[in-house]
Amino acid sequence: MSELQCHDLILSQAQAQLTETVSVLDERGERRQIEIACERPLTIYLNKREIVTLMTLGDDPEALVLGYLRNQGFVRALTEVAAIQVDWEVESAAVVTYGEPEGLEEKLAQRTVTTGCGQGTMFGNLMERLTDICLPTPQVRQSTVYRLLKNLSEHNDTYRNAGAVHGCAICEGDRVVAFVEDVGRHNAVDTLAGRMWLDGISAENKLFYTTGRLTSEMVIKVAQMNIPVLLSRSGVTQMGLALARELGITMLARAKGRHFLLFSGATTLEYDAAADADHGGRG
Repeated sequence: MSELQCHDLILSQAQAQLTETVSVLDERGERRQIEIACERPLTIYLNKREIVTLMTLGDDPEALVLGYLRNQGFVRALTEVAAIQVDWEVESAAVVTYGEPEGLEEKLAQRTVTTGCGQGTMFGNLMERLTDICLPTPQVRQSTVYRLLKNLSEHNDTYRNAGAVHGCAICEGDRVVAFVEDVGRHNAVDTLAGRMWLDGISAENKLFYTTGRLTSEMVIKVAQMNIPVLLSRSGVTQMGLALARELGITMLARAKGRHFLLFSGATTLEYDAAADADHGGRG
């Protein structure tokens, strides 16, 4: 297993097969070879203490582990982490920090099972920590949303080949800064949270895109990343919307082609492309 040194952080560079070819019968009884997405468990150990087992595609596991620990409040800065070693042979990730995370026992005692694909888990008093978040007020253009949705279609390689995965992206304007796919949307957002730290990606002027529904979990994680705009091709939940409005997050959902619904942040969206919009049937 190769390793990468990143700001005194030792990272493995674990590789995993993302798709597998299987033989199936179609509706005519004819045999076909198709690709399906792989799914594998990854158990996270923090200073030899078992934290959680994630079911993941395994595209960028080190970033996934780091982002998960970041979003759950186990680590507050990249400099707290000494090493992340992912070993697919034993399906585990060993994380070493320079000191014991504050309130570790309390966090492990407070677990909330969420609606995340593959069953997500949130630790500790995350809702209380939201009071410390102050997001900037964004400005979003309708024309930029249209261009971004078109550009995003070029990044979902695993979905095109095999389906069964969610895609998430950090975007700036109509540019895709970072994109990841995983079997669970919460894994994808955690991976991007980790990637932001590892690559030094600023939250300034960023938008977060997901193919999955906008639940309270998604809103909380993106707010912790200090990104004030959420865009999804799926729907929203009541609690997700309530949190978005409380935190001042602009939430656009059911976005596909030239259609979207604005659920929160009415004053932040500039309708600059309505005249040439396609008013045909909704896809």
